[in-house]
Amino acid sequence: MLSLRAAALTDIGRIRHENEDRFLLNETSRFFGIADGVGGLPGGAEAAQGAVDQIEAGLLARSADEEPDLATLTRAANDAVVALGRKVSSAMGIGTTLTFGCIQKDTMLIGHVGDSRCYTTRKGEFIRLTEDHSVENDARRARERGEMAYYHESNRNALTRCIGQPTPLDVDVIRRPLAAGDRFLFCTDGVTRLIPESELASLLTKYEDPESTVKDMVMLAVRRGGPDNATAVAVFIDAV
Repeated sequence: MLSLRAAALTDIGRIRHENEDRFLLNETSRFFGIADGVGGLPGGAEAAQGAVDQIEAGLLARSADEEPDLATLTRAANDAVVALGRKVSSAMGIGTTLTFGCIQKDTMLIGHVGDSRCYTTRKGEFIRLTEDHSVENDARRARERGEMAYYHESNRNALTRCIGQPTPLDVDVIRRPLAAGDRFLFCTDGVTRLIPESELASLLTKYEDPESTVKDMVMLAVRRGGPDNATAVAVFIDAV
C-alpha cells in the first residue's frame, strides 16, 4: 500500500503582467498537473483554466475503481477550450499546454499535450516521462523515419500540439508503475528553460517534503530572471 504527499506553487515571474499558468492538485482523489496558456495568443489564462477545470470535473466524475481514459478526457478538454476560444478570441482562438497525472491503484497515468513536462526519480535515476510537442522534436522524429525535415532556428520551440487546436488532437498517454520512494515533478517551461535537468534532478531529491521542493524550484527560476510564469507540482510516493 502506498501513500502520497504533494505540493504546488506558481509565480508570475518578473516580466509577465498576468500569470497564465494553472495547476491541478487533489491529494484525496490523487490527480495532479499543470497547464500553461500559449504565449502569443489572447486568452492564455482562460485556456489554461478551462483545461484544468474540464480535467478536474472528468476525474471527479468517475468511480474510485474506474480507470480514467486520459485521451478521451484530454480531447474533451480540447473541445471545451475550442468552444471557449470562439467567445474569447473568435479570430485567433486560444490555447494551452496540459500535462497531468492520475494515480490508479499502483500506477501513475499521465496525459500530455504541449511542452510542459513530467519527470520522475527512482533510486537515483532521473527520467523525463514526456516529450515536448515542438517543431524541433517533430523534425527529429521525421528524420528518424527517413523523411526530410527542416526548421528555422527561431521556430525550434514552437508548439505543434496544444489544447484548443481545432484539428483532431493526438494525446500522449504514459503509464508508470509506482514504488515507494518515487517522486514526480510536473512543471511548466518557465521552470525548465531556467533550470537544467541535472539541477532539477538534484532539487527533486534534495528535500524531505514536497513544499520545499516546489518553493526552491520556482523561486530559483524567478531569481534567474523570471521571464515567464513558473509553476511546479511535486508528488512524493511513500510506503504506508
